[in-house]
Amino acid sequence: MTDQLTTEQIARAGTAESTAPEDAGDGAAPLLTDTAEFSRRWDEIQVTFVDEPRQSVERADALVAEVIQDLARTFADERKRLEQDWSGGGDVSTETLRVALQRYRDFFHVLLSS
Repeated sequence: MTDQLTTEQIARAGTAESTAPEDAGDGAAPLLTDTAEFSRRWDEIQVTFVDEPRQSVERADALVAEVIQDLARTFADERKRLEQDWSGGGDVSTETLRVALQRYRDFFHVLLSS
């Protein structure tokens, strides 16, 4: 389905791949640490559903929780870095803030599209 949120969409949110051409090259890291591994595990869960439906749903729940935790950790790390710059009396550049806001915007749009 085209309206489902994929791990690849989440990972690209806020990176040069998913932003407009004028935003390309901002160097933002992917939002998820290992989309290939998450996708591999999801495929495995789907394959086992026919023989083990309950276990598949339990594993799917655990995987989704892990992906959410990974996303939360990424945003917490980014926020911590910004707060350290602010609390240290340093000026955070407008460019840094622009990139941070774009990243939140892109991720927000990916979430809304699901």
